[in-house]
Amino acid sequence: METIIIIYLSIFLFFFGLLIGSFLNVVAIRMLKGESIAFPPSHCTTCGHPLKPWELVPLLSYLTLRGSCRYCHARISPAYFWGELTTGLLFAWAGWMFGWQLETVVAVFIISILVVIVQTDFREMIIPNKVIAFGVVGGIIIRLFIHDLPLWNYGMSFILGGGIIYLISVVSSFILKKEAMGGGDVKLFAFVGLMLGFKLLLLSIFLASLLGFLIGVILLLSGRTKRGAYIPFGPYIAMGSLISYAWGNSIIAWYLGFLP
Repeated sequence: METIIIIYLSIFLFFFGLLIGSFLNVVAIRMLKGESIAFPPSHCTTCGHPLKPWELVPLLSYLTLRGSCRYCHARISPAYFWGELTTGLLFAWAGWMFGWQLETVVAVFIISILVVIVQTDFREMIIPNKVIAFGVVGGIIIRLFIHDLPLWNYGMSFILGGGIIYLISVVSSFILKKEAMGGGDVKLFAFVGLMLGFKLLLLSIFLASLLGFLIGVILLLSGRTKRGAYIPFGPYIAMGSLISYAWGNSIIAWYLGFLP
């Protein structure tokens, strides 16, 4: 019975995630342009024609329109489609992982913030301060009511999350003679610390660095990037944080099992 409830919850969260993902796409794109996320209503970014409700159905509208505007036939970025699908899948994953409990609300909130940040970082290598500020304020409110750890742990992790990364950034910049990490990454890790707590924060830093290194090497060897080129670190922080959030305690226990 419990499994059936989780399945229904995951299905509901998938479709809910599609709707939220559509909104998060708008937030990410308009935030980079300095535009209001509410006005004007949804429109074609090329010709400016207002979109009808049936042209805003997540996934289906993109597929039926074949990735182009009905009015000016300009190409619609596939980021809209993949942003909606990714959010839906991650929301469903959150429901499957955490089930019918309040921590699922926390997971959905974390995913929403990270989806916006990944998009802005991929597009312009920018992690908007407004998104981080909203995440921190919302995170504080949520963690006051939903928490498995002592509140001081989340507060300490918030401070150390930004502090540790800032220190690493300063040292790396001194060694490499160039900026190694942006201020947005520092603030993002502060948000991660606030939501995950200190132990999982440390694992998130390790996993994000490992993923960034491995994928960076692959991109370098494949010729898709050049040595010394900047790559957005936000997506790796997001991946490392979600892995740590979902399986961090098991990973740490597995690792400690190798120690005498």
